[in-house]
Amino acid sequence: MAKDQAFGALIIVICAILAVAFVLGLFLYDPYLRSILNVGLPENVRFWIVATPVTAGFVGILGIGAWIGFTMATTPPPKPIEELIDESVTQEKTSET
Repeated sequence: MAKDQAFGALIIVICAILAVAFVLGLFLYDPYLRSILNVGLPENVRFWIVATPVTAGFVGILGIGAWIGFTMATTPPPKPIEELIDESVTQEKTSET
């Protein structure tokens, strides 16, 4: 197995574990199920189970937006079309002679 394939398999395993933990966390900490299962965890666990990935996703989206803004701010503007046409005409004339 190549290095990239091993890294991809590791990502799949980690994502699957996190997905199962997320779903179990949402349903096992329901007040009704907690009374049946007699689980003694704090009430706000369910809030943090939802708030953590939502916050991470929101910050990730804002990071992508900041990266796009940075790229747009630091990229020089393109040449006007007239200059490009003049350059191509000049190149054609020099290649003919």
